[in-house]
Amino acid sequence: MIAYVRGRVLTTTAETVIVDIGGIGYEIYCSKGAFAKATVGETVELYTHLQVKEDGMTLFGFATPDEKELYLKLISVSDVGPKKGITILACLSMDDFVTAVATADTKRLLTIKGLGKKTAEKIILELHGKISAAELIEGDAPVAPAPTKTQDSAKLSKDDELAISALTGLGFTRTESVQAIKRAKDRGATTTEEIVLTALQGL
Repeated sequence: MIAYVRGRVLTTTAETVIVDIGGIGYEIYCSKGAFAKATVGETVELYTHLQVKEDGMTLFGFATPDEKELYLKLISVSDVGPKKGITILACLSMDDFVTAVATADTKRLLTIKGLGKKTAEKIILELHGKISAAELIEGDAPVAPAPTKTQDSAKLSKDDELAISALTGLGFTRTESVQAIKRAKDRGATTTEEIVLTALQGL
């Protein structure tokens, strides 16, 4: 496994950077962050992921270990392969992508050429439990006063509890989750998925 490369940038294309390492040119499909580091004629350090298939090998490059880890989480989503994953992170910076997931901003994901609505929604739903709240949201949102235990349990349905489980899995407190779900239902959300997506937009 090639996990890291360091060498001189020979040239760049719309999708790749070619890095000279010991006289061998490695073609690397790069994220937006990796492209920002690559200047022709200068040395670059990239964290990489190697995909091995029957018809060949493909190398993907990232600016930081965190960006690489995010990519690995992204390609774990069904219907998102290695090429589609790098296309997403080549179009959106790491911060923009995690913000889109945090706020359930499907429209931002749909700006990526070739990414359909169903896949965009699937990315948001499947990654909400794999990306921590610290990665997703910078800063602290104001927290509403905590409801009493009686108030908390009296109005919660089975779908509400499933939505709370999803939100607390992201790192939000139960109190924050309950308040967000109430706001989501006030905005017309009914199913668990709708409640979670709408609640994330309000957090």
